[in-house]
Amino acid sequence: MNTEKLKELEDRIGYTFRDKKLLIRALTHSSYSNEAKAKGEEVECNERMEFLGDSVLSLIVTSYLFSKFPESLEGELSRIRSFTVSEKPLSKYAAEIELGSYMYLGHGEDNESARKRPSLTSDAFEALIAAIYLDSGLEAAKKFVLPFAIKNIETLERENLTVDYKSLLQQIVQQEQGEILEYELIEERGPAHNKEFFMAAKLNNNVIGKGRGKSKREAEQNAAKVALELFGKNE
Repeated sequence: MNTEKLKELEDRIGYTFRDKKLLIRALTHSSYSNEAKAKGEEVECNERMEFLGDSVLSLIVTSYLFSKFPESLEGELSRIRSFTVSEKPLSKYAAEIELGSYMYLGHGEDNESARKRPSLTSDAFEALIAAIYLDSGLEAAKKFVLPFAIKNIETLERENLTVDYKSLLQQIVQQEQGEILEYELIEERGPAHNKEFFMAAKLNNNVIGKGRGKSKREAEQNAAKVALELFGKNE
């Protein structure tokens, strides 16, 4: 990859590396490294940096959540963090900066599908965090990561996913033996790219709450939230 392409990525992420080798290593997939080694060249892949980046990312997001949700319990914070630092959201962050298009891939992996593969791009995003951390420290890594994380957390808040209403409802129901809580899809509306789901929370086959959302999970959460009002547990 030429320096112009690297500069393009730096412009995208709003960070200029002092040590360009760190950026190159973060972008180097094991398939590229293995091909290079087969030719007698020593090229380090991004797997070690991915390991470090995972920890740096977790620290940044955990610290942010600890401050933002002072009343939340450990389990709730862990749940929000999981929704923010797992493969799916990380691959979305990577897609926003088109990270896959800048990666060094072996010939067997170098295709458009691979460059968009969530497992590959999410790992590269963690490696990029590590590269920034090694180049300039924690504050620089935080400045890069937090805009992605905050945007994701705000989405979770809008979709009522920062509080696990389903678990709260389940805890109440379990206080009585033999109670059966389940969720049932009532209806789907809209085209495939913009679906809306309607779910019912049912206790012993009786509807105790209905909710809708852009995903079944969101609709179930909203149904559970409505059901909690019946038990005087409105959050």
